[in-house]
Amino acid sequence: MLAVQSIYDEAMVMQPLEKVQLIDKLLMSLDIPNQTIEQQWNDEAEDRLKAYSNGKLKTVSMKEVFDKYEI
Repeated sequence: MLAVQSIYDEAMVMQPLEKVQLIDKLLMSLDIPNQTIEQQWNDEAEDRLKAYSNGKLKTVSMKEVFDKYEI
């Protein structure tokens, strides 16, 4: 835990942009690609596009979504 505190202490003296860059790098290091999941999402996106193109998928406006979730 001492190493984490030391890194945190160093980060606290960074400029805001440097902090954002550090956060981005840390988050990206957690994003481990999974080819199976990526392929499933690609297939799903293609299926939805085909359904939309064939008139089998109804669209919803952004306003309707925001209204539904009271955003």
